[in-house]
Amino acid sequence: MTKVAIIRCEKNENRCPLTNCFKCMSENKQGFAGYSGAVPAGIFTCRCPGDNAADLGKILKSKGAEVIHFCTCAFAKKTDKGWISEDGGFCDHLEQVIEQVHNATGLPCVKGTAHLPEDYELETCA
Repeated sequence: MTKVAIIRCEKNENRCPLTNCFKCMSENKQGFAGYSGAVPAGIFTCRCPGDNAADLGKILKSKGAEVIHFCTCAFAKKTDKGWISEDGGFCDHLEQVIEQVHNATGLPCVKGTAHLPEDYELETCA
């Protein structure tokens, strides 16, 4: 079993209880399809402008996380046609945040959880 942590965006924390993220994790689908088994290792909320993200990652690692996923809503948005990555999601500097977390923890950091846009291929900073 792979211990998976999630970092979400504060701009969506009051609207989304991560139901589909957990469902996809437990079913090894969408952003978690590459695991033979995934279990939650913890969740944190990133606060703009992301200055706390590296510290959050370190805490997640100390609690046993082996990989950190960043929620799809941080880089994609829901439309009438489904989720799209054009025009981005809530975070306009997610690449920098992911790199900071990876550099601080040495853990693989994956961009995507549930609701992946069509034809999207997971991006991993490893």
